[in-house]
Amino acid sequence: MSTLLAVVLVMVLGVGGYFAWDRFSAPDYDGAGTGSVRVDIAVGSTLTEIGAALAEAGVVRSSEAFTRAAQRNPQGHSIQAGSFNLREKMSGEAAVMLLLDPAARARDGVTIEEGKTANQVYATLAKATTVPEGDFAAASKDPVALGVPESWFQRDDGQKVTRSIEGFLFPDTYEFKKGATAREMLSEMVEHFLAVDRELSFSRRVRAEREISPYEALTIASLAEAEAGVPEDIGKIARVAYNRLYGDFPCGCLEFDVGINYYYQLTGRPTKPSGKMSREEQRDPKNPYRLHGKPGLTPTPINNPGRAALRGAMDPPEGDWLFFVAIDDKGHSAFATTDAEHELNKKKARKAGKI
Repeated sequence: MSTLLAVVLVMVLGVGGYFAWDRFSAPDYDGAGTGSVRVDIAVGSTLTEIGAALAEAGVVRSSEAFTRAAQRNPQGHSIQAGSFNLREKMSGEAAVMLLLDPAARARDGVTIEEGKTANQVYATLAKATTVPEGDFAAASKDPVALGVPESWFQRDDGQKVTRSIEGFLFPDTYEFKKGATAREMLSEMVEHFLAVDRELSFSRRVRAEREISPYEALTIASLAEAEAGVPEDIGKIARVAYNRLYGDFPCGCLEFDVGINYYYQLTGRPTKPSGKMSREEQRDPKNPYRLHGKPGLTPTPINNPGRAALRGAMDPPEGDWLFFVAIDDKGHSAFATTDAEHELNKKKARKAGKI
């Protein structure tokens, strides 16, 4: 009996000691803090590195207090890089909550929107900085030199691999260091893309679950980003692409018009609404980005997709859809599994003036 009591006492003291150690080994402030302090979080920072930066700036009392609070928060790993307006002497929990609040982000950065092409990104960066647009185009000619791993440029669909920076300039708000070169800015965006890839397990999941190369999935994400009028349709459009490419759809043709306009933009030609494209334009053999009359994907992604599009291509909703068409001014699409259903949806689209 005395032996059992001794064991219980040891266990109680041990557990109590553990919680005491856990509590006092991570000094923390109480409350929401005071004053104002700006903190820069580098692209690709781990929670520990973010905590260290906050502690050095006097925002939190210790890196551990922040790290543990972030790990307890379901959105803790979603904290993004950038500059943030925070407060001094915040609790770890309060710091996490403020970093997840869009209002805390400093607004003097450069915002790259989802679905912008590389050329559009260069124009935005050039306008916001003193770096000429041509410098970005020149720096992008070697995407591997900018940090895109060689392993990304692999395909399982038998098509020739075309190296491009397109798809790897992750959309977000960036606060580049003063005097940053075009190469440094683009490299930072690539690094951010790779961090999001790790965060979402995008490469691993599409290889294991979709059984295609990550480059193909990234291309599908860009196509869905371009075709979707509202975020909730992105995953469904990705599912249409998978059903057409890897299902029993005749010829495996996507028949998306967005590839045609991408090529027009690349070559300096004016883009066209889908309803004004002729059959000859849709099937122009000189256009390598056409998706009509030939199987397979475009040679490269056609824009730089965001998180929603990456998630949609990685984990699209289940469905047998083979067709979709925009049916209202808000951008919603109607999806169909048969030609007959699609024709009914097209009538709605015509009535709404969409086609």
